[in-house]
Amino acid sequence: MTTDLPTHTTREEAEVPPAGPTPSKKRATQGHRRLLTRRDRVTLALMVGVPTVLHVTLVWVTALASVLLAFTTWDGIGFDSIRWVGLDNFRQLFSDNPQFWPAVQHNVIWFVVLILVPTPFGLFLAVHLDKRIRFSRVYQTAFFLPVVISMACIGFVWQLVYNPDTGLLNSITGANKPGHYIDWIGDPKLNLWAVLVAASWRHTGYMMILYLAGLKSVDPSLREASALDGANEWQTFRNVIFPTLRPTNTVVLVVTVIEALRAFDLVFVFNKGAQGTELLSILVTNNIIGESSRIGYGSAIAVVLLVISLAVIIPYLVATFRKERRA
Repeated sequence: MTTDLPTHTTREEAEVPPAGPTPSKKRATQGHRRLLTRRDRVTLALMVGVPTVLHVTLVWVTALASVLLAFTTWDGIGFDSIRWVGLDNFRQLFSDNPQFWPAVQHNVIWFVVLILVPTPFGLFLAVHLDKRIRFSRVYQTAFFLPVVISMACIGFVWQLVYNPDTGLLNSITGANKPGHYIDWIGDPKLNLWAVLVAASWRHTGYMMILYLAGLKSVDPSLREASALDGANEWQTFRNVIFPTLRPTNTVVLVVTVIEALRAFDLVFVFNKGAQGTELLSILVTNNIIGESSRIGYGSAIAVVLLVISLAVIIPYLVATFRKERRA
């Protein structure tokens, strides 16, 4: 006995998708194929290759060339005049140069001032701006604006402040009268501190942003738990919040060291590194592109700067990579 099969299909059978790739898979496959076209490969190669070539040429090649030139003597005119002198440049640098050790001392002073004055003040501003006070964005923009402005512009602005005749500072203090001038830029006893005030003004906004980013990452439950334990605002900051800012403090330390070592723009705009404001970066510039054109000797100073920078940066990178591996 046979029965006729029903000619109609159920709803479930009607909804069964047909065999073969779905439209979404087709679109994904087509998109994948489009990325493999010759035009896309050329575009990706240019986007990756051009920045890589520029970085290698302008950073790594020049750095390696400076290291090699540090062991030579060269006046910059023709490659035939390059002479290998070994460690003579470094011997002369550490023994016979009367400007090297004062420059090192000024770089150390630069670092100490930046770490003791604008860094705590930047932390102070960040703590108060983190409380979501009114016009917080306006204050952040105002304090961070010097960081965005170029160092050359900052130097020109502070030159107007320190001008001995018509400057704002001498006008306020009455030191712009004949016989009572205070030459903030030309006096070797004052010019370094005058430049450091301008550098600290800029560095404060930089530190404020770094610490503000660190404070935003603090778990709010820590503040609540501290308040429940009866701790006041200062105790909460000292015992709870500040210990959690240890990664930020490490970044601040590294950034401050680098800022102290590469300080150049402000000093060059102020007085081109005259007596009292000698820095290692100024010595490099004066020896490489100065009248004497002692490229090998200037490269030796640049190598010293490179070694000091790597001594700070490498431990920071090692610690960062170890944390990432543990995570």
